[in-house]
Amino acid sequence: MPARTAFVIFWIAFSALTARGGDLPDSRDSLSQAIDEERRQAQQWLAGDVSSYLATVGRVDFGERTVLTVGRSPENDVILSEPFVGERHLVVTVKGDSFEVSAVAPEGLFTVSGKPARFAVVGPSAIGLGRLRLRLSHQGFPAIIVFDPESPRFKAVPRLRYYPVDPSYRFVLPLRAKANPDTVVILSTRGNKRRALRVGWFDFKVKGAAQSLEVHRLLEPGVGDELVSVFFTDLTTGSETYPVGRYVDPEPLGDGLFVLDFNRAYNPACAFSDHYNCPIPPEANRLKVAVPAGEMDPHAAGN
Repeated sequence: MPARTAFVIFWIAFSALTARGGDLPDSRDSLSQAIDEERRQAQQWLAGDVSSYLATVGRVDFGERTVLTVGRSPENDVILSEPFVGERHLVVTVKGDSFEVSAVAPEGLFTVSGKPARFAVVGPSAIGLGRLRLRLSHQGFPAIIVFDPESPRFKAVPRLRYYPVDPSYRFVLPLRAKANPDTVVILSTRGNKRRALRVGWFDFKVKGAAQSLEVHRLLEPGVGDELVSVFFTDLTTGSETYPVGRYVDPEPLGDGLFVLDFNRAYNPACAFSDHYNCPIPPEANRLKVAVPAGEMDPHAAGN
C-alpha cells in the first residue's frame, strides 16, 4: 500500500539519529506528525485510489491451471462484463515467477505501466484494461484480482482508526539472527501454505515484560532478499484490533539494527477485502501482552 511506505526516508534518518544517541529538536512531535500524515494518506488512498482494497471486485485463482482467459464472454475464466472488453480479450499464462499476457482479438489491448501493449512478460504486478486494473498476484499461488475505480464498496468507506502515537512502543533492536535459517510454513486466510524463511527474532520489553517475535522473509516471487516481516497478535486482537492479527515492517538501519515500531503496525488487506491471501501470524508470535499501538479494527464495535 503506497501510503504505508511514504515516509521510509524520514524513518531511516530519524531512527539512525536516535539509535546512535543523536537528538532532534522536538523529535517526539516530529515522530507523531510523520505518523499522522502517513495515516491521513492511508485514509485518502483507501477512499478512492484504483489500487485501494475497496476497489477489488473479483478474484480468480489459477489453482492447478497455468492459463486463464479474460473477456466478456461467459466462457472465459475471468468474466468482465464491460463494453470495452472483448469477447475473448486476454490470455494470461503463468511462466515460473512471471506472467505472459497476450491480447487475443485484433483490437484487443492492455496497458503495462500506462503504455499500450498486445504482448508482455511481467512479474507480479498490475496491468490496465480500460478503467479496470488487473493485479497479477503470485505469492506461490497465482491469481488475477480485478480492481474497479467504480467499485460499489467505495460508497461505504470505513474510517481508519488508530491508537495515539506512543514512543514507548518504538524499539531500535538488533536482529538475533538464526545461525541456520530454516524454511517454515505460514498459513494464509485462503487456506494456502505459504513458505517463509525464519531468519531470527526480535527481543524487547513491553511494560517491563520480556517479549520475543519471530522474523520471517516470505519465499515468494517479488519479495526482495532483504525484506523481512513480523506477523503478530496480542491481547488486543479480536477486541480492539483485527481478529486475524496485524503486521509490522522492520526498518533496517544498517550495522545489524532495525526499527520495530508498533505505532506503524497495520491491518492486512484481508481486513478490508476477501480477495486477498494474507499470512496468519504463527503460534510463536502470539504475544501475551496488550500492544495498544498502531492500527485498530475499523469494523470493531465502537469503531
